[in-house]
Amino acid sequence: MGMIDRAHDELWDDAVAFTRGRSPGSFEQWFSGVQFEGLIDGVLALRARDEFVKDWVEQHFLPTLADYLRSQTGLSIQTAWSVGGELDRPVVDGPIAPAVRPRVLRPSAPPPSPAGFEYEPVPSSVRKPALGGPPPFTLNPKYSFANFVVGPSNQLAHAAAIAAAGGGGPRHNPLFLCGGTGLGKTHLVHAVAHRVRAERPQAKIVYISAEKFVNEFVQSLQDSKMAEFRSRYRERCDLLLVDDIQFLASKTQTQEEFFHAFNALHQADKQIIVTSDKYPQQLERMEERLISRFTWGLVADIQGPELETRVAILRKKAIAENIDLAPEVVLLLAQAVRSNVRELEGALIRLVAKSSLLHRAIDIDFVRAELAVTAPRVTETGIDDIQRAVCHHFKLTERELCSKDRHKSIAFARHVAMYLCKQRLKASFPELGRAFGNRDHTTVMSAVRKVEALRESDPEVRAHLEALERKLGN
Repeated sequence: MGMIDRAHDELWDDAVAFTRGRSPGSFEQWFSGVQFEGLIDGVLALRARDEFVKDWVEQHFLPTLADYLRSQTGLSIQTAWSVGGELDRPVVDGPIAPAVRPRVLRPSAPPPSPAGFEYEPVPSSVRKPALGGPPPFTLNPKYSFANFVVGPSNQLAHAAAIAAAGGGGPRHNPLFLCGGTGLGKTHLVHAVAHRVRAERPQAKIVYISAEKFVNEFVQSLQDSKMAEFRSRYRERCDLLLVDDIQFLASKTQTQEEFFHAFNALHQADKQIIVTSDKYPQQLERMEERLISRFTWGLVADIQGPELETRVAILRKKAIAENIDLAPEVVLLLAQAVRSNVRELEGALIRLVAKSSLLHRAIDIDFVRAELAVTAPRVTETGIDDIQRAVCHHFKLTERELCSKDRHKSIAFARHVAMYLCKQRLKASFPELGRAFGNRDHTTVMSAVRKVEALRESDPEVRAHLEALERKLGN
């Protein structure tokens, strides 16, 4: 794979020593058939002599190795395996584990230790081939502009996407689409690809998730195919669509590669569209130069759909699926499910499925009974409602709000949520502590006092609180 970063090489040696000390005596035998090929942005690249060695190491040793690496780097560890070929640098010196597979054992025989297996060579024909280039992506036929319901919450993002696809209006490059899960970011990205493919069949469209970009980058380094990788993203691309760009956070080497690809495409005036669950300025552990480039064009956010938009979405979905829904049923369902489009459509699908199984019409009584079980309407504001409103306001996920993350922006949002819960509900400090990631009640008390003081002294904090109180209602 080329020169391995020295710090990563030493980290790997420490992980091996840690694992050896907690493993059975067979460790040396199996790891003499494994080669370390790099640790890049949380992706651990290993090569095994054969499939059986890979499977055994993956099952018996990899969890301990990954836990150690995770504790030292703070990254989520993924493993990229290559199988076959000569090992230039086996992890440990010693007798090479043969290319083997176990013979069939009698059901009554207990599974022996590795040394007790009888082996026979694995034919080369059954070994896993090296990974080739990425398969061409497929577009979801339902994700078109025609099927996208436009409302005040997504109007800017929709217009910008149409312009990016060549449909008129000022074209912004890059186009950065941000918003919570299930609100239509991926739908718009696919719609752009549909429009470009229909109008310019020869255009080279690359659609990829940020996670897959990381994996392809690591695989290209392993296979010494960086020239091909760079050509794909810098030269053989007319439209680059990247989903969930926040996944590149903390992956410095991959960010460097994406930075150069971005520059090459932007200078050639090739359209770039990225999606994220946060605004660019809220992307933590992302290089400043990338954040700056994300704001060169247009940042268009997508909010949760309003009642009228939810009604329109349900009507369009019902027509597309040939479902007969009375207006009062549509309204009831739209009022009950408020979080995002995906859950709204999912609720409709569940109702249709159950009505079909029970041979019941989807009338108002049937829907009301089902919603009482699956999505009970909340007559009073609860802790969950306040947490959701705060997350929506500050562009955070509920998981981040209740996490141990102490980043300034997340901690501030968390304190605001605690303050609003205490002001509007009759919850005790210990109860609120449990609702916010099992925190001590003194933490909640401190947060409430801090926000109370800021409300009096800081106009910006006061504006945030008043906006949230308007959303939550009296």
